[in-house]
Amino acid sequence: MADLNLVNVPVGTGIADMAAQAVAAAGGGDTAPVGPNRFLYVNNGDASSKTVTVATPGTVKGLAVAEATLVVAAGDHGILPLNDDVYRGPTGRAAITYSAVTSVTVACFELES
Repeated sequence: MADLNLVNVPVGTGIADMAAQAVAAAGGGDTAPVGPNRFLYVNNGDASSKTVTVATPGTVKGLAVAEATLVVAAGDHGILPLNDDVYRGPTGRAAITYSAVTSVTVACFELES
């Protein structure tokens, strides 16, 4: 898995070229930092939809928490919040996988407070 770097977005201007910050999604998945005001950006430049899955390694009262999924249509963009500790794995990062990575780019952003 590749570690995605966190890109800060200034709230004062609200300007961020998300597509320019995105990198190719890793075939084996990626990891991203979890925390307040953080989110995963997904750009699907392929001709078919892609499913992005964020693992939820914890449990609530002994029950597994369903993994978070986001389906990004062909040629579309998606955003998945990473502000919930339910995504935090043993390394402190979220584990992200993709149904396929052809023409998929991703980035992790944080809105400055």
